[in-house]
Amino acid sequence: MSEKGIRKVNLAALMVIGALALAVPFILHSYWLHVAIIGLYYALLASSWTLLAGYTGQFSFATMALAGISAYTSALLVIKASFPIWGGFLCGIAAAAFVGLLIGMLVLRLSGPYLALFTIAFSEITRITLNAEYRLTRGDMGLTVPYLFGGIENKIPYYYTILGILAASLTLMWLLLRSKYGLFFRSIREDEQAAAAMGVNIVRYKIMAFVVSSAFAGVAGGFFAHYVGTLTPNSIMELPRMGLIIAMAVIGGIESLAGAVSGALVVQFLQEYLRAIGMWRFVIFGLALILILRFSQNGLIWPLYQRLAGRRVEAKTEPELELPESPEPGVSPGGGGA
Repeated sequence: MSEKGIRKVNLAALMVIGALALAVPFILHSYWLHVAIIGLYYALLASSWTLLAGYTGQFSFATMALAGISAYTSALLVIKASFPIWGGFLCGIAAAAFVGLLIGMLVLRLSGPYLALFTIAFSEITRITLNAEYRLTRGDMGLTVPYLFGGIENKIPYYYTILGILAASLTLMWLLLRSKYGLFFRSIREDEQAAAAMGVNIVRYKIMAFVVSSAFAGVAGGFFAHYVGTLTPNSIMELPRMGLIIAMAVIGGIESLAGAVSGALVVQFLQEYLRAIGMWRFVIFGLALILILRFSQNGLIWPLYQRLAGRRVEAKTEPELELPESPEPGVSPGGGGA
């Protein structure tokens, strides 16, 4: 299979997807455009989680909590301290990254299930605290947050904003993973002891991956706060939402940023399409997840695309012509002597 051919197919696919993404607001009704916006929001969260779990092997349940921290930081700074929205947005990202740094310094020196257990506890403590601080956050009553573009009637600016944020974030993550740091991340995922023996500072790069993942989760959380307009801890930080993010990444392809994005969009649209059958849609997604984990542990959507792209390249590749062997010196082509 030609690597150059694969790159051409990937570039062509990216151009087609980009063109379709730009045309979405002129194709979809307002309600489905909202679904697309939320799908892109989940795509950013799923790709940030994949950066940590798929490439570094660190299984965290804190992604939604970090997004919530960013959302509330931005919202409260804009409301209480009269920050401009983009100023609050940037401070929210910084807050999520800082909390990610603290979590990394506390728990990433450990191994095994400690990170997962710690981040579950952290997520629930954060959600309960924000619910309890009613005077500051209004708890389940909802905190009214200024909209990014002054209102929600026209969703097109929000769509292009989250599309641009997602494209920029994926580009930055891709560049990071293509650098030496990406190699360090993957070496930690494959074998920590072997990576340490080769001179990789395991703890430093685990923390680095966690901080970067937290920052991108913060980007998603800040956008969400100023898009929905009403913020509650349960609307952004419930543990089942974290399970949904993990399911999106697993279905799309846990070891691929593109897989995480495709999984998020497919699951989000299917959820809305199957809403008519009520809670049974969650049963369907649960069964699908079990089957994928059993028969396709690397995911479904991205590996399927890779197989199709590989077949397309093979079909276009012309077979090499076998040249006849050169005759030995002193022997004529007819087989006789000179």
